[in-house]
Amino acid sequence: MDITSWERLADWWDDHLGDDGDLWHRSLIDPPVFKLAGDVSGQQVLDLACGNGYISRRFARAGATVVGVDGSAAIVERARAREAREPLGVTYHVADAAHLEMLEDRAFDLVVCNMALMDIADAASAIKEVSRVLVSQGRFVASIAHPCFDKMETSGWAIERVYPTTTIWRKMSRYRELVVEHVPWPQVGDPPIITLAYHRPLSWYFQTFRAAGLVVAALEEPEPTEEFLAKDQQGPWIAEIPLHCVFEAWKLGRPLPK
Repeated sequence: MDITSWERLADWWDDHLGDDGDLWHRSLIDPPVFKLAGDVSGQQVLDLACGNGYISRRFARAGATVVGVDGSAAIVERARAREAREPLGVTYHVADAAHLEMLEDRAFDLVVCNMALMDIADAASAIKEVSRVLVSQGRFVASIAHPCFDKMETSGWAIERVYPTTTIWRKMSRYRELVVEHVPWPQVGDPPIITLAYHRPLSWYFQTFRAAGLVVAALEEPEPTEEFLAKDQQGPWIAEIPLHCVFEAWKLGRPLPK
């Protein structure tokens, strides 16, 4: 992860996400994440790449014991400040997702990683760490930018208007390549702050989960809610072609055959 850039984004990110998530999280991505997470009451939950902790706090309010981890010390400071203002018992750590030595083996019933795996350089090691800290039959719920439809610089919308119809296309090229992408944040700074993202095809995720002893049990492709349709011009397009996907993977009680 490009920590320096994420550190510079911390103030904006905390303000932007707030306590409920921004429009894209709150009304598009998060609903299937929470659906797959299910009832967390009484569970030990790890919020991996927790950002300002808004998901950690939601799970804590629902009765879970929550630990949040993020690689950015600046954003964890803001999560801790929110915890100080409204104590919910959430514990936060600053750590690389690929190196969670502070967490014990088989400590969590559920790990959630919301819109971050594609931003983690060593995502394979992060997924192995997820498996290590999960109990047998524990679950991993993760959302990512959809590898099939959303790739910086080589994907985009095409809107074809031939009266009286309009057709929405999503163009994509070089889908199979593993590539580091430079993601500009024009909302913050001039010139924009740049973070790094890592495009990996969908099969990479399934294969990496399997290698870590995790089996995908569900896949959701978030559909826009009424709020999103009303407030974002891309709503009707995303209703046809998803830009995100959400996995639910289970940790098996025994190793998978090779």
